[in-house]
Amino acid sequence: MAELRSFIFLDSLQPQTMCYLGTWIRGNLPRAGMAAQIIEVAPGLDIEPLTDVALKSTQVQAGILVVERQFGYLEIHSRSTEAVRSASAAVLDALDAKASDATRPTVLASQIVSRIDAQHAFLINRNKLGSMALPDESLFVLEMQPASYAILATNEAEKAAAIKVVDYRMIGATGRVYLTGAEDDVRAAAEAAEQALREPA
Repeated sequence: MAELRSFIFLDSLQPQTMCYLGTWIRGNLPRAGMAAQIIEVAPGLDIEPLTDVALKSTQVQAGILVVERQFGYLEIHSRSTEAVRSASAAVLDALDAKASDATRPTVLASQIVSRIDAQHAFLINRNKLGSMALPDESLFVLEMQPASYAILATNEAEKAAAIKVVDYRMIGATGRVYLTGAEDDVRAAAEAAEQALREPA
């Protein structure tokens, strides 16, 4: 039986969070404002029959289907919140599980760096897929397990403050988030991201 590592519902994908997905996903690209569900399981290959269940149950689109070394990931989305909820419920039925059975997120690191140096910004930008970090912006970094919770933290941070999404990694052993902006905005975003991980839906 698959281990349900995460079961994350996003009521409304935020523009930067959504656009970041577009830099690397190979499935159907969601649009801002759509509802989405992210599911992470172990072992990884168990995500394949669960994808079949989700896509055959109702009208949703799949943006992410990834099997990596240990874990499998599925992201489904729709303009219809009801459709996403229905497909997600079908997956839970197939797993004989409840959403509350998912692994609770653990924060491994959470730091704010005020007014980053130009060299620091340059080094961050070498590996990013989102917006550019600029000198003198403040930087919030967050690391958690399971990895898929990175998208939840990023989406909720973007709702809360006018920050830039520089990077978030939601696949692998740990998830990581990089956000920049004015100090007050970054602090508000950090609080929203941490709150989302303390009380995931």
